[in-house]
Amino acid sequence: MERFEGEEEIEEPVSPTGQYLTSSSLSVYILGVLESEVPIDDSQAVPLLQNLFLPINSRFSSIMIKDKNGEKKWKKVKVKLEDHIKVPTFPNGKSSNNFLYDEYFDEYMSTMAMQHLTQNKPLWELHIIKYPTSNAKGTLVFKLHHALGDGFSLMGALLTCMQRADNTSLPFTLPSRKRTKANSNTKGGVFKKFPSILFQTISEFGWSFLKSNLIEDDLTPIRSCAEDFKTRQITISNVTFSLDLIKELKSKLEVSINDVLAGVIFFGIRLYMQEINLKSSQTQSTALVLLNTRNIEGYKSVKEMIDKTNTRSAWGNQYAFLHVPIPELSDSKYENPLEFIMEAHKDMTKKKNSFATPLTGMLLDFLRKIRGPEAVASYLRSTLRNSSTTISNIIGPVEQMAVANHPIKGFYFMVAGSPESLTITIMSYMGKVRIAFGLEKDFVDKQLFKTCMENSLEMIKEAAKKI
Repeated sequence: MERFEGEEEIEEPVSPTGQYLTSSSLSVYILGVLESEVPIDDSQAVPLLQNLFLPINSRFSSIMIKDKNGEKKWKKVKVKLEDHIKVPTFPNGKSSNNFLYDEYFDEYMSTMAMQHLTQNKPLWELHIIKYPTSNAKGTLVFKLHHALGDGFSLMGALLTCMQRADNTSLPFTLPSRKRTKANSNTKGGVFKKFPSILFQTISEFGWSFLKSNLIEDDLTPIRSCAEDFKTRQITISNVTFSLDLIKELKSKLEVSINDVLAGVIFFGIRLYMQEINLKSSQTQSTALVLLNTRNIEGYKSVKEMIDKTNTRSAWGNQYAFLHVPIPELSDSKYENPLEFIMEAHKDMTKKKNSFATPLTGMLLDFLRKIRGPEAVASYLRSTLRNSSTTISNIIGPVEQMAVANHPIKGFYFMVAGSPESLTITIMSYMGKVRIAFGLEKDFVDKQLFKTCMENSLEMIKEAAKKI
């Protein structure tokens, strides 16, 4: 079946970030994993994609081309949906009805994550995995090129294809982020703090520039710095935490949920390093924490998320990154791991209050104008390569989702194509927080890393009881 949207002559410029993410230096994908409560019936896949998914945004029915001036453009094309739907066949398992296909699923995800999509058709795929695993009766995996949009945009696209499992007539509830407006934000407060903000901006911008160009993190059990990142496989693992527990820690320590999650992740990373190599727990390691730069306080509605006329929550790639040092694991921090949360809170607050992030954006734009998008892509690749991990976060709905009468019991995402050995993503859904890890295969021990992350939260929870 073919679907045609508009005239083939219609072309739209590719955004600068879209050009960076489809360069010879970088090609980055987002994998959205939806775990079904029931066995998957794929008979509705084509009509659902045709009637719900493709109309969301013209990029889903466009390919990326270069015009006569060498500029990249989105060009609408006919979409043969069958070419975008992948239904794998796994080897026959044991005769037992309880046999789960976890190993085959993990291997399939590892291979699929590294495979590049062809440029002669729209840059997305839907993988329908009908085999049961320990997490689901079947799994849907959307693979989308990052040039199509960031997590905020693609979450909006996904939700328009979903319904609430409890009541299809009601909209999803998306948690809003309430930001406290301090009195220091008045004109007088800003002027009083200007010298401090100026110094912090210069310091953070200079450090970011050096980290992107000259200063590399140490080689550790989570950073191999191997050059084969375009072809090497990753393994994907994840842990699930209670959102209520995270909120309880947030209230006790008077920090944000992101501060708590960063502290748990940083402590877990250092625990893993210590297990592999005792000295590596005190090496110089940095995390790139990605921020949504839209001028919004939180998700308001799905319509606003996909409304291209709404500049405050417009479609596309609108994010920036913070260089956040991963605290060393000293004896005192091991005894009181809450220090990891407090250090994360201090560092990220300090960096957010400076103007280093918009300055970095200006630098990239200047570099693009004088040297072209390939130079910026190379700069971004160096930024990623010189750090130890990236951490990105997406807020999901409070209620359970369903698609074509398939209730979704679990939901997480992963970013593939980064030159780092460790990629971390965070997803909230149905009162749970799912932290997923993309680990360099045959370098990072998947099971040990997961255990260390679980131990991190447990030790932090016990430490919080003493407050």
